Amino acid sequence: MTDIVDKQTRSRMMAGIRGKDTKPELALRRALHARGFRFRLHARNVHGRPDLVLPKHGAVVFVHGCFWHRHAGCRYTTTPSTRPEFWQTKFEANVARDLAVKRALLEDGWRVATVWECALRRPDQDELAAEQLVAWLLGNATELELGGAELISEHKHE
Repeated sequence: MTDIVDKQTRSRMMAGIRGKDTKPELALRRALHARGFRFRLHARNVHGRPDLVLPKHGAVVFVHGCFWHRHAGCRYTTTPSTRPEFWQTKFEANVARDLAVKRALLEDGWRVATVWECALRRPDQDELAAEQLVAWLLGNATELELGGAELISEHKHE
């Protein structure tokens, strides 16, 4: 199957995909800030450069795009039909890196939350995700995953 746009257009489209300050990330940051939470952004001194670092709560937050980070079972986790081997290799590397970063952060004593893009697609979802993230930040669970129909999944490690 061929691409529906020419190479130059596809290249421009791909170059426009941001790694930070994405719409879902900005929505979550606004919601947390409005609730009085303060955080550092993309801290270079924290393994994996999390999107949000909340030292007071010993927590980091990643806002992951469902497509790039392969949110399991999500309708936004599609695979391009052109060059499927390339994409499969790229996606597998992303997932492996995410897992390694998460493990390293947990070993360093950080609490880790992953908020998937699909949990932040509508304003009502933004608010629900923010409320659940706040509850997690104020609790003692070490891991949190927000996204999709289930929206919340917490893990405690004692």
